[in-house]
Amino acid sequence: MQITSGMVKELREKTGAGLMDCKAALTASDGDMEAAIDHLRTKGLAAAAKKSSRIASEGSSAPTWRGTPGRLSR
Repeated sequence: MQITSGMVKELREKTGAGLMDCKAALTASDGDMEAAIDHLRTKGLAAAAKKSSRIASEGSSAPTWRGTPGRLSR
């Protein structure tokens, strides 16, 4: 099936995923919108699982308030 820019735009609006990710998902699902959304979800879960094993061992942040606006300082 031919993947049109309108299909990619619609999928991007529904999911908020990147342009090339949406195009790849539509290509893998042969243009089926629901299958493409599922494909993006599974890809996103796999990416999140890969990132969850990382350890943030350096740096710290603490909120500070001086006057009205708040800020984070490291």
